[in-house]
Amino acid sequence: MPKNVIVAQSGGPSPVINSSLRGVIETCKTFPGAFGTLYGGWHGIEGVLREELLNLSAQDEEEIALLRYTPAAGSIGTCRYKLKASQNEDFERVIEVMKAHDIGYFFYNGGNDSMDTAHKVAQMAHERGLDLVAVGVPKTIDNDVGDSEFRLIDHTPGYGSVARYWMSIVQNANEENGGSCPADPVLVLQAMGRKIGFIPAAARLADPKREMPLQIYMAESKVTVEELCDNVNDQLARDGRCIIVVSEGFEVGELGETKDSFGHTQFSASKTTVAQQLVTVLNEHGLPVPGKARGQVMGTDQRMTAIYASIPDLDEAYKVGQKAALIAESGENGWMSTILREPGPIYTVRYDKVPLEKVANSERAFPKSWLAPNKCDVTDDFVRYAQPLVGEDWASVPVVNGRQRFARFKPIFAEKKLPEYTLQALRK
Repeated sequence: MPKNVIVAQSGGPSPVINSSLRGVIETCKTFPGAFGTLYGGWHGIEGVLREELLNLSAQDEEEIALLRYTPAAGSIGTCRYKLKASQNEDFERVIEVMKAHDIGYFFYNGGNDSMDTAHKVAQMAHERGLDLVAVGVPKTIDNDVGDSEFRLIDHTPGYGSVARYWMSIVQNANEENGGSCPADPVLVLQAMGRKIGFIPAAARLADPKREMPLQIYMAESKVTVEELCDNVNDQLARDGRCIIVVSEGFEVGELGETKDSFGHTQFSASKTTVAQQLVTVLNEHGLPVPGKARGQVMGTDQRMTAIYASIPDLDEAYKVGQKAALIAESGENGWMSTILREPGPIYTVRYDKVPLEKVANSERAFPKSWLAPNKCDVTDDFVRYAQPLVGEDWASVPVVNGRQRFARFKPIFAEKKLPEYTLQALRK
């Protein structure tokens, strides 16, 4: 007999997160003997705990297809609620909900913390005698899931699109800076990336021949603010202008940081920003040319803008969702679907699986060999790694009356069978 399915999403969204969701849904539908009704956990594991299960099987095929062009996580939502080992009641509730709705398959789309949740749910289901197959689907714009040797996963869906975003933003910023440099010679652009520099590093894709006056500072750069000022002034002396791309995690002193429920710093919600601090310091330090430094902080548009989606990223996100469904259909529990790059000069990948326990709470580091000796750039090896991920052309986005057409699901939810529940971490 077929068993029902829950698919849910966690953590920050991406331009291609719904492409993975579509891959799971459409592939599951091709195996009616294994998969019954498909439900979406409304806002991730929070929706599972609250028994808010959106019926995905009842949605129109057109809306499922439009998931490819729908960014962020508006389709079924996401969350930042982490199931910690001490929250036994939450885990018990998850199992109760799955039993109540005859769930035999659980897909969790997210980063390293999400893979930890999927792993814990798989373990507890086994301990409670529940016949459940749990499979992780990788997602994060930071590209920080897995290992630094790229053996567990080459890159995560979402990164190629944010890399394309930064490639495009820096190209356009260079036009602005070149035209306005008599008054605004320095432009500071802040990129996402708390501890790992894959996102700011992607700025180099805008200028692989290094013709722009571009400097890149990642959290890993370990450059002092004073050294940064000297580097910028040297650039100004040579070119009369400078574009700085800096990670939100670059060390500039106290920012009044806030943290999310995962314990991660939320720089965009802090009292001040790295870009603001640098602009202030540069102007107070004094520039060797007329004019002032200006700053711009890119926000959640990095992870939610459909028009910057990378075509390879969209395709790979879908296929990694497909692979997750195939792993589940085979009855294999406790795996994450993965993308591995094949050796050779032509970019090709294959889709495989890795144990959830190996990627749960993993944290890849940016390879030291990809950081340029001057510490304000990246090497050509990084460019060769990242270039294929951004694609060659723009993604096609459906438009109706000038407005983008996104997937819109009908609010058809499973009937609740259990008492109301308050999430354990939210109780007073």
